Amino acid sequence: MKKTFYCFAALCASAFCLPIVANAQEATEEVVAIEATEVTCDNTVRRYASWRDNWFIQLGAGANHSFVEYGRGLDSDVKTFDSDRITAAYNLGFGRWMTPYLGFRINAIGGAMHWDNPTAAYPTNGWTKAKHVNLNFELMWDMFNSLGGVSERRVFSIIPFAGLGGDYTWGIYDRNGNPAVGTEIYGDNGIKTSSWTLPVTAGLQFRFRLCKYADFFAEARATFYGDNWNLSTYGNDIDTNIAAIAGFNINIGGRGWATFNECDYVTQIAALNDQVNDLRANLLECGQRLAACEAQLPCPEPKTIVEECDNTPLMSVVRFTINSAKIRKSEQINVYNMAQWLKDNPDAKIDVVGYADRGTGTSEYNLRLSEKRAQAVADALVNEYGIERDRLNVRCEGSDAQPYDTNDWNRVVVFMQK
Repeated sequence: MKKTFYCFAALCASAFCLPIVANAQEATEEVVAIEATEVTCDNTVRRYASWRDNWFIQLGAGANHSFVEYGRGLDSDVKTFDSDRITAAYNLGFGRWMTPYLGFRINAIGGAMHWDNPTAAYPTNGWTKAKHVNLNFELMWDMFNSLGGVSERRVFSIIPFAGLGGDYTWGIYDRNGNPAVGTEIYGDNGIKTSSWTLPVTAGLQFRFRLCKYADFFAEARATFYGDNWNLSTYGNDIDTNIAAIAGFNINIGGRGWATFNECDYVTQIAALNDQVNDLRANLLECGQRLAACEAQLPCPEPKTIVEECDNTPLMSVVRFTINSAKIRKSEQINVYNMAQWLKDNPDAKIDVVGYADRGTGTSEYNLRLSEKRAQAVADALVNEYGIERDRLNVRCEGSDAQPYDTNDWNRVVVFMQK
């Protein structure tokens, strides 16, 4: 670093004696050191995950009960509870938690259904059976993560959900196993053999964490249909089906969230501000020395100081965000400064060295990421500022070497003078 300073001083000394037609006093007054603005943050922890993470598959089974036309008999349209209407239900679904608080799933539930359908032969016990399948899109809200703070290891959670979808009903038979056709099916809109409806669903799921990859769940759900769900439009306008389902969630790749807090970078930004202020102070000093040289024109021939500069870091660095090789707008000035230095030193060659922080990613992944970062900076120097590519030697160190003690600082490309 000391030899680099001597090289830089030699360049400055040559510049001091250039014949500039300007007033020395005015040049001194125009150079003013301005303090960089202090950085503040809101200390909010933000959580995020790749779109590949937090998917799950749901398998379950249970029972359902329908509330439709007729209680017991031809003269009744009351929807009542009856053990004869309790039938098996089967559940299959998949979905994803988009945030720790909100998720969605595509959920299918189906099975048999029973309802009272009195006939002349069975005026008080004329139940009919059919089959149905219900496919819903449902939104899910993790109540405990929202109200009690995010924890991937929480053992118990309550998850309200709501959604809508479609239901198909078919295979109608009477209590003797015969197809229920003709006058045996009562309804103001005529005889039907199947029906499509658009139900609305709401319910509560109780989730128990077994391990990172599996949960046990039990949920109660109510589904509301139009009056023709059971192929009869007699009675009330809304048919209802309630279900209790239990089963397992298989979490693909586990469930978890990365965190980001901008306050973690305040120390780094403050250090950069101090560096900016130091550079501005040096600029002020250079302006004063330039003015002093101009006051002594003509000046003697400058002595050329030749020092061999070894492979040491130059002043400019380019920093990156986590898991990114894209040069941010705020870092373009450092690429520009390096390009200007190379133009001012046409014989100089540099190493463009990429790094990655050791705290995230595997060693192999970080090596590839650091190479992409170094290549992105080299491409910018060549394509945007016209620097010859043979003056740039691109190297990648990955996360095995860490130029800074603070881990987050090592998402960086450093310039080394050859």
